[in-house]
Amino acid sequence: MDNTQSKEKIDITDYICPMTFVKTKLKLEQMKRGEVLEVRLCEGEPLSNLPRSVEQEGHKVLSVEKEEGRYHKVIIERC
Repeated sequence: MDNTQSKEKIDITDYICPMTFVKTKLKLEQMKRGEVLEVRLCEGEPLSNLPRSVEQEGHKVLSVEKEEGRYHKVIIERC
C-alpha cells in the first residue's frame, strides 16, 4: 500500500512512553483491518518502542520515515 494513502493520522509528539503506545493502540482499536495509520512521534524511546510494541500486538509496520528535526513518521497497517 502506498504510504500516501494513509486514512488515519495521529500526532503523539507531546507524549512520553508508555502513553505513546496507549494512544496508538486506542486509535488502532477504532480502525478496521487493513486500514493504515500514520503516527508522528519523537525520536528516542518512543521511536525505539512503538514499532516493536504494535508488531507484538499483531499489526504490521509498513515504514519508519525520518522527518524534519527530531520527528519521525511510522506507518502501521491494522491487522
